Amino acid sequence: MANRFAVPGLDADRRRLSIGFLNLAHGIDHFVMLIFPTVVIGLEGVYGRSYAELLALGTASFLAFGVFSLPAGWLADHWSRRNMMALFFLGCGVSLIAAALSPNLVMLAVALFALGVFAAIYHPVGTAMLVAAATNRGRTLALNGVCGNIGVALAAGITALLTATLGWRSAFFVPGLFCLAIGAIYLMLMQDDRAEAKERSKTPEIRLVARVAAIVFGLFVLVWVTAGLVFNIVTIALPKIVDERFGSGISLVAVGGVASALLLCGAIAQFTVGRVLEKYPPHFVFGGIATLQFLGVVWVAVTSGSGLLLALAVAMGAIYGQVVVNDFVIARYTADSWRARVFAVRYFVTYVVSAAAVSIITFLHSRGGFDAVLAVTAVIALGFVVGTVGIAALVNGVERDSRVAQPAE
Repeated sequence: MANRFAVPGLDADRRRLSIGFLNLAHGIDHFVMLIFPTVVIGLEGVYGRSYAELLALGTASFLAFGVFSLPAGWLADHWSRRNMMALFFLGCGVSLIAAALSPNLVMLAVALFALGVFAAIYHPVGTAMLVAAATNRGRTLALNGVCGNIGVALAAGITALLTATLGWRSAFFVPGLFCLAIGAIYLMLMQDDRAEAKERSKTPEIRLVARVAAIVFGLFVLVWVTAGLVFNIVTIALPKIVDERFGSGISLVAVGGVASALLLCGAIAQFTVGRVLEKYPPHFVFGGIATLQFLGVVWVAVTSGSGLLLALAVAMGAIYGQVVVNDFVIARYTADSWRARVFAVRYFVTYVVSAAAVSIITFLHSRGGFDAVLAVTAVIALGFVVGTVGIAALVNGVERDSRVAQPAE
């Protein structure tokens, strides 16, 4: 489906360039936020602290990743989306280098917090820019999701390799230099967009009556909380899940490699979901993929050894596939002029629970291992199913009427 609400001021070349930078930024965003969960395994020997104790240092970073999405979205809509993205690249670069140079754990935690502040910019700002620039929303969001997934997948493997060969500081320093370089190139190639703000559409693609819109928003909050918890618990804990449950004697590099291979399954799922959204009603796809995510997490919870790989592949495919559908559905009910703020609320809720995810992992792992962690995650995933099925039931009539009213192409 072509995007009838694309920003008028963007020509084809600028659209392609913008989408290219946004896809790269999505990969960077997830990569930098998942450096520490792999580095922490190597830090256990350096500082003589437990996994749970060291992982807690990242709590403020993940909290900032959610909280600061709100001002980022507001500033993007009222100031400049392009300038906010430049700040994303440069701020992440400086924060990563600060983490690499940290003389102690306190300064490392401060640098990680700063990283969370700047990394928070991407999702509300980048997603709004992506939807505006897209001419085929399903495929564009799917490709963007794949790029984010590749960032997640590469984070575990590259971080483990850098830590094992050059030391844990290099795992922050090398990506930091890369972010600074990309930020400088972005500023040179992308034009200022402040004059385009007044041209953004104020009409949503699908209009909901006030009562239905209020209920749908409430269900979306449930979806964002539960999806965010499942996403962050599984992705943050994935290297350690593989380390503990796959089998004895596996090296850190092997853990990172297996985790990266599993996360690439999400890329395949996101390509598939992008195609599915072109053929089937998105609200039904939403409920279906939420159900698959729940079943995948349950499967992981009851499996160990070599069978764990297949279970994790299914779970990761659903976890990352739902992100594409989530953003696609939200975009249908929001106008471009305030879309960055809506995505800011979405990612504020989703990523604020990242801090809760770290706390859940550390609390449950110290008491019942990953049996307890995964059992609780399955219950949370069931809440996601309830939210998506509720949304599908409420909007089905409006979506059906919209398809009937839409002229044939």
